[in-house]
Amino acid sequence: MTLLIGGAVATVLGLIGIMFWGHQFLVIVQGGLPIALIMGGILAMYVGFDDIQDKIKEDRHKHEEKLDKAREEIELAKAKAEQYKEEVERLRREVNQQNQSRTNNT
Repeated sequence: MTLLIGGAVATVLGLIGIMFWGHQFLVIVQGGLPIALIMGGILAMYVGFDDIQDKIKEDRHKHEEKLDKAREEIELAKAKAEQYKEEVERLRREVNQQNQSRTNNT
C-alpha cells in the first residue's frame, strides 16, 4: 500500500515539475534521447550477436549428436557385416566338409 501511495506522489510531483520546468525538461530529453538510442542500439547488437552465437553452438551440438548417432550406426553395420562374414565362412566350411565326405564315400 505504501508503494502505491509513494508512486502516486512521485507521479504528481513529476507532472508538477514538468509544468514548471517544461522547457528545461525538453532540453534534457533532446540531449539524452540520442545517447539513449545509441546505448539501446549497442545493447541490441550485443544481444543479437550473443543470440547468433548461441544458435551456432546449438546447431553445432545437434550436428555432433547426429554425427555420433551415424557413427554408432556405422559401427553396428560393421559388426553385422562381420557376423555375416563369419556365418558365410562357417557355411563354406560345412559345404566343403559335405563335399569331401561325398567324394570319400564314392
